[in-house]
Amino acid sequence: MAKDVEVQEQGGEYSAKDYHDPPPAPLFDPEELTQWSFYRALIAEFIATLLFLYVTVLTIIGYKRQTDTTVGGTDCDGVGILGIAWAFGGMIFILVYCTAGISGGHINPAVTFGLFLGRKVSLIRALLYMVAQCAGAICGTGLAKGFQKAYYNRYGGGANSVADGYNNGTALGAEIIGTFVLVYTVFSATDPKRNARDSHVPVLAPLPIGFAVFMVHLATIPITGTGINPARSFGAAVIYNEDKIWDDQWIFWVGPIVGAAVAAFYHQYILRAAAIKALGSFKSNA
Repeated sequence: MAKDVEVQEQGGEYSAKDYHDPPPAPLFDPEELTQWSFYRALIAEFIATLLFLYVTVLTIIGYKRQTDTTVGGTDCDGVGILGIAWAFGGMIFILVYCTAGISGGHINPAVTFGLFLGRKVSLIRALLYMVAQCAGAICGTGLAKGFQKAYYNRYGGGANSVADGYNNGTALGAEIIGTFVLVYTVFSATDPKRNARDSHVPVLAPLPIGFAVFMVHLATIPITGTGINPARSFGAAVIYNEDKIWDDQWIFWVGPIVGAAVAAFYHQYILRAAAIKALGSFKSNA
């Protein structure tokens, strides 16, 4: 059995603490469907994604309204791209902190997909999480439109699309790399080995995840408006419902899915050497 030995100094003496990787989540776990904690987690994902879209879409609309020169705004008004990035990163920080102990605080189908590939969640949980996230995104965006319908329609509804001057290849690459940064951060921040070694890591986990979202938004808002979250892009597309948005929608699914898969592989099979450990365990048993 593969294990890492950590040596800690306690009162001048050294004591060894064995670390064992937690068992992988089962691919199918029908028993989950009989547990209230599972449905509570689905509700948490739904509400968290609803709040995420509500706050961030209104932030985008407010910024565009304040900088609209036809109604007296100027380029210096509003929160700017920096403020929009803070809104997305800050909301992820808050919502991951609030829901991590209930559902894991995914709030993003790409994160859920990456964790599924890493055998952190079962297939049933992953699929239903994605449904809850997409439903929450639609409801959150619809709520934002309900409060500011005129501004919502006028200023694009916070929907993602490829910006003028960029082609689909550039946009897809931006989404892949941006999602890789996010999902890689999620794996690193929630690594059980680090949690076992450093007790403060689980408490701080929402902070680097939120900062990852913030930094990616700074880089990719000018290109795609920043998706890196298929539920966020899908919810805005459903409510805004314009042809251009739907034409580009595939980018905001393919990019995040590919980025999440690469991040899961990189962390699990290269950094954590899961394949080498499994091979060593197989040879040992043989």
